[in-house]
Amino acid sequence: MTAAALLLTWSVLLAQLFLGLAMAFAAFRVLWGPRAQDRVLALDTLYVNGMMLLLTFGIRTGTTLYFEAALVIALLGFVSTSALAKFLMRGEVIE
Repeated sequence: MTAAALLLTWSVLLAQLFLGLAMAFAAFRVLWGPRAQDRVLALDTLYVNGMMLLLTFGIRTGTTLYFEAALVIALLGFVSTSALAKFLMRGEVIE
């Protein structure tokens, strides 16, 4: 194994560990957030971290399935964050 491949392997592993730690902190904020706005922001952070974790799995394994799943999570996460923010501001999602 070359030095570049070894560096990439360890970098992806370290990134996965840090993303898992960030997801744990975001889950803590979702469960024990002082306000609803903090919980929505933590959910937004949680889906972004989950998406990045799937991307690092895709880099590690070399399959495109993880990249497609990350795209779906990104789309659904954006829509759900927008809907929750609108609900918190107006009290309704559909006008």
